[in-house]
Amino acid sequence: MTPAGRLAAAIELLSEAEAAPNRPADAVASAYFRARRFIGGTDRRSISGTVWHALRTWRHVGWWLARAGDAKVTPRVRVAALHLLDGTPMAELERLFSGGRFAPATLDAAEHAILRAIDGHTLQHPAMPPAVRFEIPDWLLPHLRARFGERLGTEINALAGEAPLDLRVNLLKGTRAEALDLLRAEGRAVEPTALSPWGLRLGERQPITTGAAFQSGLVEIQDEGSQLVAALVGARPGMRVVDYCAGAAGKTLAMAMTMENRGHIVACDVSAPRLDGAVRRLRRAGAHNVERHLIEPGDKWSKRRARSFDRVLVDAPCTGIGTWRRNPDARIRLAEADLHELVAKQAAILDSAAPLVRIGGRLVYATCSMLTEENEAQVTAFLSRHADFALVPATQAWTLPDPPPCDGGYLVLTPARNGTDGFFGAVLERTA
Repeated sequence: MTPAGRLAAAIELLSEAEAAPNRPADAVASAYFRARRFIGGTDRRSISGTVWHALRTWRHVGWWLARAGDAKVTPRVRVAALHLLDGTPMAELERLFSGGRFAPATLDAAEHAILRAIDGHTLQHPAMPPAVRFEIPDWLLPHLRARFGERLGTEINALAGEAPLDLRVNLLKGTRAEALDLLRAEGRAVEPTALSPWGLRLGERQPITTGAAFQSGLVEIQDEGSQLVAALVGARPGMRVVDYCAGAAGKTLAMAMTMENRGHIVACDVSAPRLDGAVRRLRRAGAHNVERHLIEPGDKWSKRRARSFDRVLVDAPCTGIGTWRRNPDARIRLAEADLHELVAKQAAILDSAAPLVRIGGRLVYATCSMLTEENEAQVTAFLSRHADFALVPATQAWTLPDPPPCDGGYLVLTPARNGTDGFFGAVLERTA
């Protein structure tokens, strides 16, 4: 594809992502490229790079365009403005918007006027409000400032970067050394992760699912932080375990591995498609001790199995702020009402899952959020409602050789401090 053709495709993809505000941008991109298999790998990376750059600089570019008088920002003006602010000369931009075959339509007079107003500037400007500089919603700034204090800039700026591609070695199929050898034989630059003994990190995001290491089930795509949450559960061979919000079963797979396929795991979720999607992953990984259960209104399953599980993991739905490096579009969509709804939902899920835990068993609460309201405050509120549970410090619950990254008795991970996605984990033991 020509540079102009790539630009036109990026504008088209960004338009499709904007038109589907309730669908993650990576899902929109996957569907876009599946429908256009003629687009090669190099072109895909270039197109995706432009779109993800636009998503990561959404408020910066929007601020400049509002300053220039653009009342309704279109995807094509947003992408054109981003090129200008990144240093592309106006004459070169006009050549890209040539209106030729496969190129974007020529810039009209109104678009020209808006773009000329920002020509010669760069993305940053001292007059930008802090929330714009941090690329976060205005309402969220006080929450994050209360959470991080003086570290706010460091932590939020780390969320603006690109996430690495992390893999988890499946010890049911082989060792980390064997996985390293196989991936390197595939020509991939890969190194062990610093915190997880099962983790591998690739230098950049790249297609991994067609290689032998993935196809054989030797590796799974899983952020190092997510692996550490699975380690916090401490699921061992012979235990009875529930993954209460299993989704596509990423942590279920990790726990099946630590259990060496012995014992019993129930992967629960309210979404049948998510549970159905886990079947292929479980089969590829060779995880044979997993049962799936769909949670439905009026379901008596939990009541019949009360106090019968050693471990119950609640990887709760949350704002997902800790994953913003991977999902920059999520910060655009997040509203204050979402936080209030999620905090209530998390509390309800914890209350529903707690009866499953036997005396002496543990309820592990986890999120990929970095907000106190969804994490420490949620645990404090749960303990105030459930006098028969007590907090177990993460250092005491930890099962790996190296000490865990902890903060006040909890597992706390951030991109800035740990190089992982942002995660929180708390261990709560039933005492009576």
